[in-house]
Amino acid sequence: MKTFFLLLLALSATGCGYSKKNGMVAAGTPVIAQLNPSSKPAGSPGFDLTVNGSGFAGGATILFNSAPHLPMMVMSNQLVVAINPTEIATAGSVPVQVQNPGGTGIYMNQPGPKSNIMAFTVQ
Repeated sequence: MKTFFLLLLALSATGCGYSKKNGMVAAGTPVIAQLNPSSKPAGSPGFDLTVNGSGFAGGATILFNSAPHLPMMVMSNQLVVAINPTEIATAGSVPVQVQNPGGTGIYMNQPGPKSNIMAFTVQ
């Protein structure tokens, strides 16, 4: 009886090898190393912000002042996004962060990891 119980326990823990895993796990945590440019005068026209770092996955978004922006260009170490003039109309510090995509399918409960925060300065 003990052998049967241990076998049943082992099979339930491993899923009997028949479990079908549909989906993808969340991408790893991205890291921001540099913003280019790192500042602009308040009231400037719109511009392209380049975020350099590592671990950027396809489907990553840039959070500029917490608002998600889809990049025009995505590489594992660089993202480029358009910033509108209304987003830099007022002087201050704007947090910039990268969020990689979360899991899909059976991994939907895995949120997309976020990078460190770097400050963009509106002068």
